[in-house]
Amino acid sequence: MHNLVQYINDDEVSDVDPLIKMAIIHHQFESIHPFYDGNGRTGRIINILYLVCKDLLQLPVLYLSRYVVENKADYYRLLQQVRDSGDWEAWLLFMLKGVEETAKQTIEMVKSINLLMQQYKKRIRTDLPKIYSQDLLNNLFKHPYTKIEFVMKDLMLERKAAARYLNALADLGLLQKEKVGTSNYYLNLPLIEVFVNAKEQYTSTTPVIGTQDS
Repeated sequence: MHNLVQYINDDEVSDVDPLIKMAIIHHQFESIHPFYDGNGRTGRIINILYLVCKDLLQLPVLYLSRYVVENKADYYRLLQQVRDSGDWEAWLLFMLKGVEETAKQTIEMVKSINLLMQQYKKRIRTDLPKIYSQDLLNNLFKHPYTKIEFVMKDLMLERKAAARYLNALADLGLLQKEKVGTSNYYLNLPLIEVFVNAKEQYTSTTPVIGTQDS
């Protein structure tokens, strides 16, 4: 483990490309298997944090876990293949392909979210101009759902005003109001759809925001 920590932090040990190093680091960490549980999750987190540290990512938004889970059989087979025969090339190509595919999917997802935000912005400014603000728009896209308490905090509103804003958005079809226990949740269904369909290529359609007839 000490050797791995040195390899991660000291570039003089190896000057290979950071993406190659990330794949090697992941293999070594999973082979050491230092924890009783959670090694897979921790290893995937280290992948992303390493790319952030090397300035290849500004934020930890490259969700490699999906790629690993969907290709689990190949993942474990290639991990073991390195241990058995030293076949690093196949393992490295597998991980690089994961980075490439995940990066493309993430870029398309971000584009879809941005387009959806613009649609919401136009709709709110047109139909509810008195409540529109950039802070409100940001609140609707911070999470796939929002609550009265979230709007109160982000927009510094009283409870009645925050509830009025959200109910107006629900009446317009931009949010779906759901009561869970004693709390009301306001779901951004088109945003949820973007996340659910994140694997797809967003070349043909983007979720369309609701209408009053929704």
